[in-house]
Amino acid sequence: MQQAPRKKLGLKSAATAVESPFQGAEFDLLRLAIDRRLCMTATYNRQSILFAPHILYTRHDDPFVDGVVMQREGKVPVELKLGTFKLAGLNGLTLTPEAFQRFEAFDSTDAKYEGVTLAIVN
Repeated sequence: MQQAPRKKLGLKSAATAVESPFQGAEFDLLRLAIDRRLCMTATYNRQSILFAPHILYTRHDDPFVDGVVMQREGKVPVELKLGTFKLAGLNGLTLTPEAFQRFEAFDSTDAKYEGVTLAIVN
């Protein structure tokens, strides 16, 4: 009885490379905005927002940013508060020349940031 030769498994490279969410122009702009305390504009949940990013971090290997929405659809919110945004949901990120002050309620020592912080406001 003759045995057939064993099949070999191999990896083929993908036809198109997938860009990692941890690199690219938008990721670099976000880090720059946090470092220089500059606001950014974006579309989030189909609404245009102007926000002050305070920290860039990962959760379950996905990048997130916590920041304060300064304007939503051109209007100032009734109450300023720190929000969490998944980076994949922020479309059309654009750096603005508008500076911001650190939000008083932002706690950089929060346990959810421990060991996963990529950029943080000073």
